[in-house]
Amino acid sequence: METLHAVRAGGITKCFGDVVALDAVDLEVTQGQIHGLVGPNGAGKTTLLGLLLGLAVADSGRLEILGRQVGRAFAAPDGVAGFVDGPGLYPSLTARQNLAALAALRGGGEAHTSGIDDVLDQVGLTDVADDKARGFSLGMRQRLGLAAALLTRPRLLVLDEPSNGLDPAGKRHVHRVLSGLAADGTAVVLSSHRMDDLEALCSEVTILATGRVVFSGPLSKLAAESRELDYRLRTSDAPAAHRLAAETTGVRIVDDSGVRQDTEMLVVRALTPALDELVAGLVRSGIAVRELAPVVSPLEAAFLALTDQEAGR
Repeated sequence: METLHAVRAGGITKCFGDVVALDAVDLEVTQGQIHGLVGPNGAGKTTLLGLLLGLAVADSGRLEILGRQVGRAFAAPDGVAGFVDGPGLYPSLTARQNLAALAALRGGGEAHTSGIDDVLDQVGLTDVADDKARGFSLGMRQRLGLAAALLTRPRLLVLDEPSNGLDPAGKRHVHRVLSGLAADGTAVVLSSHRMDDLEALCSEVTILATGRVVFSGPLSKLAAESRELDYRLRTSDAPAAHRLAAETTGVRIVDDSGVRQDTEMLVVRALTPALDELVAGLVRSGIAVRELAPVVSPLEAAFLALTDQEAGR
């Protein structure tokens, strides 16, 4: 079966005066995929999101969205919705009035206004639908911005820091919404500084540094290409675990202060195969593994390594 692409970009370059915001960027996002954009401040994430939303046009390269080539006009392609730099809302209007005003501006008529209550329910704002937006928290404004984007039933949803300001319950709610959209075939492109959000949501990520793509592909490939990672290891017998770690090829002990302080914590550095061998040795020795977790996630470790390399170059 042929792969259906929501976004296909090749050699996209965008400059603002002497500043090169995007330098020959390639990007592919398939329908039904949640694709993350990662990069330090100034890497070009917002510029790329703006191109997808029709807020800017590329200086060169080819951009195809939902099967149509994007021309030189500043306009959001049909079937695309989202926001960058936070949603634009009318603070003196209620949540419901904001959505009605946006629907009218878009010329959606009954098709859009009839779905206002549905999208408010979808993002968990039904109880505050008649409250003015000026009293909303940052997280509530983010969810109202998401509701505004969903009102058009987009096939490509573009979001800039959608979890910004959300409490744990609100973040879990938004994650469910985005995962449900992807399951129904909507492509989602989102940027975030929160690596845990991206790892929880995204099947693929693109890492940008100084306007260039330094990695693009599945998270599993990124993890496989990662360097050694540091892991917190808590066991039922820290001294014995310390001895086994010291004897296991490919494992280095980087912090054993927890053993000396009787907290049963050990920090080791290893590639995955060596870590697997250590765990197998602990099990054979009858030592219970109570915690094994990376100190820094594979995505964050790769992000730091790749962006540092690009900065050094």
